[in-house]
Amino acid sequence: MAACDTCIVRNRAICAALDHDELALLNQIGRRRNLSAGESLMWEGEDSILVANVIEGVLKLSTGTEDGREQIVGVVYPSDFIGRPFGPTTFHGVTALTDARVCLFGRSDFDAFARAHPALEHKLLERTLAELDRTRRWMLLLGRKSAGERLASFLLELSERLVIPACAHAFDDETAAAESGLRRFTLPFSRQQIADVLGLTIETVSRQFTRLKAEGAIDLPSRREVAIVDRRLLEAEAGN
Repeated sequence: MAACDTCIVRNRAICAALDHDELALLNQIGRRRNLSAGESLMWEGEDSILVANVIEGVLKLSTGTEDGREQIVGVVYPSDFIGRPFGPTTFHGVTALTDARVCLFGRSDFDAFARAHPALEHKLLERTLAELDRTRRWMLLLGRKSAGERLASFLLELSERLVIPACAHAFDDETAAAESGLRRFTLPFSRQQIADVLGLTIETVSRQFTRLKAEGAIDLPSRREVAIVDRRLLEAEAGN
C-alpha cells in the first residue's frame, strides 16, 4: 500500500474513487516507472497492453502523418490517465516531454479490475467525457481562432496544469502570488512543437510571444519560461 499512500496525485487521479481496501488491490497490479525526457511509453498502432496514471512530468500524445511528420494531438499532465482500456489497439504514441513518473498497469489486469469496481469505471467515464469536451474546445481553437488567440489560450491552459508559485522576490508568500494572478512555469515544448500543436509556423509563434510580452500580458524570463503578468489581459487575448 505504500505506493498509493504516498502518491502525490492520489486525490486527483481516477483511483480517488476507490476506498482503502480497493486501493490495496489496485496497488498489487500496478508498478511505478520513471521515464527520461524523450523516452516513449506507448507506440501508435501497437497492441494496447499498458495503461497508466501520470504521477509527475508531462507527456505528449502524437501520431504520424503519411509523409512521416509527427503531429502532437494531446498533452497529459500529473493525475491524467493514459492508454486505451477496453480496446485492442493504441491509437497514438506516448512520449515523455520532461522527466516523468507513471503508475503502470497491464491493460488486461486493469480492465478486469475496472469491471469489478464500478466506482472506477464511473471515474473513467467522467474522464473520457471531460476529454471529449476538451477536444471540442481544441477544435474550436484550431478552426476559428487567430494565431494570437491560439497561443494565449494555450498558455492559459498550461498555467492551469503546470502552475508554479510566482517569483519569490516579487511577493512575500505564495498566497500573495496566487491572489495577484501572476504565474510562472517552464514550457515542456520547444517553439517548433508549440507551432505544431497550434497549427502555426514557428515564426508566427515567436512573433506572438514577442507581442504578448510587449503588451504586458506575459514575461519571458528565459526561452523556456513564461510568467503570466496580467491574466485578464491574456484571457482577453484568448477571446475568453
